[in-house]
Amino acid sequence: SRSRSRSRSRSRSRSRSGRRSRSLSGGRRRNNESRSPSRSEEKRRPPERNHLPIDDVKDKIIDLVKNNQIVIITGDTGSGKSTQLAKILFEAGLIDPKSEGVVVTQPRRIGAVSLARRVAEEMDVPLGGLVGYTIRFEDVTSRATRIRYVTDGILLRECLQYQELEPYSVVILDEAHERSLQTDILFGLVRRMTKRRKDVKILITSATLDTKKFAKFFDCPTFHIPGRCFPVEVSYAEKAKRGYVKAAVEKAKDIHLNLPMGHVLVFLTGQEEIETACRLLGEKLDSLHDDGVDMPDVVILPMYAALPSGLQQRIFHEAPDTVRKIVISTNICETSLTVDGVAYVVDPGFVKQKNHEPSVGIDSLTVVPISKVAAEQRKGRAGRTREGKCFRLYTEDIYKNELPDETAPEIQRTGLSGTVLMLKSLHLDPVKFEFLDPPKLEAIISALRTLYFLDALDDEGKITDLGILMNRFPLEPSLSKLLVLSVHYKCEPEILTIAAMVSVEKLWVIPGDDRERKKADRVKKRFYSKYGDHITFLCLFETWRDRGYNKRWCQ
Repeated sequence: SRSRSRSRSRSRSRSRSGRRSRSLSGGRRRNNESRSPSRSEEKRRPPERNHLPIDDVKDKIIDLVKNNQIVIITGDTGSGKSTQLAKILFEAGLIDPKSEGVVVTQPRRIGAVSLARRVAEEMDVPLGGLVGYTIRFEDVTSRATRIRYVTDGILLRECLQYQELEPYSVVILDEAHERSLQTDILFGLVRRMTKRRKDVKILITSATLDTKKFAKFFDCPTFHIPGRCFPVEVSYAEKAKRGYVKAAVEKAKDIHLNLPMGHVLVFLTGQEEIETACRLLGEKLDSLHDDGVDMPDVVILPMYAALPSGLQQRIFHEAPDTVRKIVISTNICETSLTVDGVAYVVDPGFVKQKNHEPSVGIDSLTVVPISKVAAEQRKGRAGRTREGKCFRLYTEDIYKNELPDETAPEIQRTGLSGTVLMLKSLHLDPVKFEFLDPPKLEAIISALRTLYFLDALDDEGKITDLGILMNRFPLEPSLSKLLVLSVHYKCEPEILTIAAMVSVEKLWVIPGDDRERKKADRVKKRFYSKYGDHITFLCLFETWRDRGYNKRWCQ
């Protein structure tokens, strides 16, 4: 992302009420007003916590947890479920002091990290002490940690070592409505666990949930935290927009030019779209600035899973009253993260979703329409602290008649080889395993066939020694087998590199500008190998290594 500099004399010549726009397509500051606080300042100013809806029902929740082994708790986003629940149980003495405390799962890494940081700040303890987090490749905990935020994948891996999750006295499965593959497996495992371990407490929490289905599955009570949402006015498009990225940029620009102060949250499907939108919006606002149009200062911030953690945290930094934040995000900001002060939401109505085709054994990431539940979640982001507006870039007819009521669980639309291998390693039958929503039998059979082909299962369908070894890697079984074979063929460094590079979502940045895209394509051709993508990736990595791992070279 880039921004052109302004002459100081021009910006100074404007009165404070007539400040020109200083657009910030990548979030870099143009003036000291919108700078992020330093670490020392943050330490001097512990966050002031506003009164939350969960505070009014704290005693009821404590009683409910005391008297039941499993409880389902729902509440609107911003009610305090994710940040306060573990703290409430800890302070109420419901955590066994001999245990490692309470573990809280999140479907995304940024959710686990940001929540742990927030709770540590509120409790005025160092991160990694009483409160910590564990995500892939990063463990910020210690022996003193009693409130631990983790990704659902991390807790699932721990089940391989502790089938009954013995270290914990409380397990909270948060954001249950997202129905990630790992969370759905955890549902079945904790349900099975509670039949044999009576000293553990299980809480299933969510913003929106089919409570009847969950209550029937877990045979437990439900509790709803009353919300405090403000009214949100919904506007629909007169006709569906084809180029929804450009339409979203135009709507964000119109909001900034014409509507009262309040932050803007724009939903797009992935990194490429978000970076393109940040660039286009920055260029448009810069152009208007050059033409002398008066508008408030603005900072434009991208938000997606692959963004470095330090850059992700910028969306939480408080902006001065005279500066508007425009956050352009994936669905990570639907429920996992809360940006304070959002008054306007722009919803094009799409999301990137993984789908699996069992007949060919391939997962694909495709852009699909969101569900009605997701649309309502997005709308609700505009009504947390004040009355808001939600601009849907699709028609009301599409909302009522074409959007699905809810998103299909990931377990019903993704490859199951890794899932089946894990269940086999726990000596569980994937066909008889109690899923909340069972996957198609065809998908399970396809996974069994793949694992047999990889020698992870024997002729009787039992896990082999090789399968046990493969399951220790947090990778697709085919990549795990590849790593094991690399030792025999003495090519571990090369195979490790290839396995790592095919495990990430995307390696190449595809510029939105046609000229830049053609330039990028020419550069890529230098690395292409006639032996296929895997050797291309290896050539790319080795060239980067020979350049001293230079990030500038990557750019």
